[in-house]
Amino acid sequence: MRATVTTALALLPSAAAFGLTPRVGQPPATVQPRCSDIRAVASLSKPEDLPTLSDAIPDCPRTVWDADELDVAYWQAKFKEEDLPACPLELVATPEANAKGIGYFVERRDEIKQLLETHGTVWFREFDLMKTEEGFRAFWEALDYDPCLDPLHSSGLRKFLSKRDAVYEEVNKQSLSKHYIGLHNESTNKKSAKTAAFVCFKPATVDGESDAAKHGGEFFIADGERIFRDLDPAVLKELYEKKIRISAVNLDMDVLGMLPSGTKEQAMEGAKELVDKTVIPKFDMDFELIWGTDGNEMRLQAIEEVQSPVNRHPVTGRPAWFCNMHNQARFLRDRRPCAVPEVGMTDIYYGDLSLIPGEVLSHVNEVCEKNIVRVPMAPGEVLLCDNYRVLHGRDIFTGERLHAVSWFCDKEDVAAAAAADTGGAQGDVLNNLLNTFLVGK
Repeated sequence: MRATVTTALALLPSAAAFGLTPRVGQPPATVQPRCSDIRAVASLSKPEDLPTLSDAIPDCPRTVWDADELDVAYWQAKFKEEDLPACPLELVATPEANAKGIGYFVERRDEIKQLLETHGTVWFREFDLMKTEEGFRAFWEALDYDPCLDPLHSSGLRKFLSKRDAVYEEVNKQSLSKHYIGLHNESTNKKSAKTAAFVCFKPATVDGESDAAKHGGEFFIADGERIFRDLDPAVLKELYEKKIRISAVNLDMDVLGMLPSGTKEQAMEGAKELVDKTVIPKFDMDFELIWGTDGNEMRLQAIEEVQSPVNRHPVTGRPAWFCNMHNQARFLRDRRPCAVPEVGMTDIYYGDLSLIPGEVLSHVNEVCEKNIVRVPMAPGEVLLCDNYRVLHGRDIFTGERLHAVSWFCDKEDVAAAAAADTGGAQGDVLNNLLNTFLVGK
């Protein structure tokens, strides 16, 4: 839920310290602002003068898994007893806040990060700074966030809107405008961004009219703690104990099925080896190539390793639903608008690769939908999200739409990426070609 008059009064002083108009009904007390050390690039440079980041964006960090020996029943009961804080928390700019520009965010850096840890998402509204790619970058640099590549950058499925500013384009393509993107964390079994900043530059617009009620394209989020809390205890226990595996790529090779016995098996093995050497390395994921998992004998699927559907937060230690089932289960995709080509169709199984029953998937879908908060973003509005706690998605739309995102890691991750030198930033020309081929213009 969003912050409303029911927001805990203890939060009001924090909102007041921001020079913002919080979505609450009672005037907050005054709090003395704190100033952190001012980051040089944010304090000395105008947004348009910021140096390029094109060759300095580190790889996305490794996923921090901490799901062993988790007492799910205890945590479900605990979350039900708690009054979970509003998610997102809306912060609306005042004229004074806008007058300060970059300096405002530099001054309030620590408070904003504390609000993010408490609420999982902060929705910045009516700020002037973030209406351009350069201003958006200046916003998150003022908060001292370090950008990283998208977890799927090397696959070619992600496209920069402004590489110099480490800003990726969201899924605005016309070819996918009628594709509903379900709830997901921006993560794979191997890589996960720590934090995300989603920005709206142009909501879905037709003939100059921007109206989400008419044209769609709304961004939406859901709190992973709330989903964890609301799942049926037996379903959550079974999913946690059995774990899951995600199929990310489908390669249909029916032509090989027409070969005679013996030759067919040899050709299938050769095709599998070719895909393993040429296609799989592009994803930088730990895949196992398996034939016929979904019952289609001639379908070769690239399936991630076994993983937990829940995970402890790397900072707070609190568990949350950390699973892309709402977006990646084919059972659910087949029952909603979907425009992804077969090669990009995903699916999800139990850890032993047995099928997850439709009633289980339907229950997960129901709980996810119950906790979705739609966010009708206007130009310049930003959602700052904790990627380990909050899932995100996007509705179908008509017309033109331009939303973007930057992903962030910790400073320790930047140092680790520099030491590893994984080369994740290379190959953008090939990536762009793959992006056009797989998902269209």
